[in-house]
Amino acid sequence: MSCKIEGRLGELGLALPPSAPSRALFLPGKISGNLLFLSGQICEWEGVPKYFGPIGQGFDTSIGQDAAQMCALNLLFSIKALAGSLSRVSQIVRLGGFVAADPGYPDGPLIVNGASRLFIDLWGDAGRHARTAVNVASLPANALVEVDAVVELA
Repeated sequence: MSCKIEGRLGELGLALPPSAPSRALFLPGKISGNLLFLSGQICEWEGVPKYFGPIGQGFDTSIGQDAAQMCALNLLFSIKALAGSLSRVSQIVRLGGFVAADPGYPDGPLIVNGASRLFIDLWGDAGRHARTAVNVASLPANALVEVDAVVELA
């Protein structure tokens, strides 16, 4: 199934990043029982931030969704590294999304949809999840988006 999920990524024109380095003193995730708790990933590629905040009124949400999708790709890298295979994922339980935005910016949840959509596209109903999406004043490396997750493993 890992090949199936990675094949589906290819069909979507996407691929796992070659790496997802940590920016501080924490693990990329930790398995407890059958749950994998993933640390937040920002919108960076191989340690280089690609989208920056804070954003304000009039920002193109599709750009923000691309940033959130990049966070999700980094999470997928971590899942594969920690669980050994994407085939071990039985469902995505929860996502937490953080968007660096000016006070009053209304579309943070729409931006985090970029991450949610990827998991749903890859796992169907098992990719549907509980979620929190909030705006914050700033994120590490001045990133636009950070996403964390809880995944159930088979």
